[in-house]
Amino acid sequence: MAPVEHTMKDSTRDTYRQRLLRVLLHIQAHLDDPGPLEKLAAMAHFSSFHFHRVFRGMVGEGVAEHVRRLRMERAAMQLTGTNRSIVRIAMGAGYETHESFTRAFRARFGEPPSEFRRRRGWHRPLQTSPRVPYAPDGRIEDFTPNDTGGRSMEASIKRLEAKKVAFLRHVGPYQEVGPTWGRLCAWAGPRGLLGPDTAIFGLCHDDPEVTPPEKIRYDACIAIKGDLEVDGDIAVQEVSGGDYAVAVHKGPYEGLANFYARFCGEWIPAQCREIRAAPSIEQYLNDPDRTPPEELLVEVHVPLET
Repeated sequence: MAPVEHTMKDSTRDTYRQRLLRVLLHIQAHLDDPGPLEKLAAMAHFSSFHFHRVFRGMVGEGVAEHVRRLRMERAAMQLTGTNRSIVRIAMGAGYETHESFTRAFRARFGEPPSEFRRRRGWHRPLQTSPRVPYAPDGRIEDFTPNDTGGRSMEASIKRLEAKKVAFLRHVGPYQEVGPTWGRLCAWAGPRGLLGPDTAIFGLCHDDPEVTPPEKIRYDACIAIKGDLEVDGDIAVQEVSGGDYAVAVHKGPYEGLANFYARFCGEWIPAQCREIRAAPSIEQYLNDPDRTPPEELLVEVHVPLET
């Protein structure tokens, strides 16, 4: 008889898979307009905060990338199975010009669409994805979740107390938050708020893979105790406590997107836990101005439902 914990984890992974399967079936049936991420997240009963990371982690590609690939595979089938013009097929795949479609098609299949069509008498099998291929009839019986070893990441679940913080919001690309931190620290230093034990971290409200760069929200935070008078753009908020999945990312900050996908789409589902609709927390364990990119350390906290 299998241990109860092992059975529960297998059941949870299966639940995640079944919920994502609903989304995959919907996308196949509505490939020309699958709808916004919020709709897809609600369909699978996932938090819209982290749905894209779960999807990318489990499917192996982002939602937009998934839709583009399926449309391209559909276009390839139309090239070999219909007499539609290449221009019409290109427009149906979401490309405004024949040239842009040809570039994308060549990148995917290794030759231009005209040559691909000419060779259709060879009856070559279409090079679809081994994970979730395009299904002309819209039927997907099941899919195998991506497995890059993320289930065995060095991570843990910790219960954190709620924290009151002074913060300064940055709106824009994450890589441009430096001046925001500079302003916050210049304000906090003279007030005696910066010490060796002071908790300093960022609140990440948006996923840069799905949110336009100019709309990304990030709060640079310094933990405080008691009441504090603030001025200008500095404000005070409480960061929610509760259970968080915690792991450390090592390497260039550009690798955080893949890290989040593995963490949210592989490790957390394997722990029998659901992600809560709240910002993730990033605590920077060394100074990016004095540390080689490959040695940078970021402690990532993803909020969990209790």
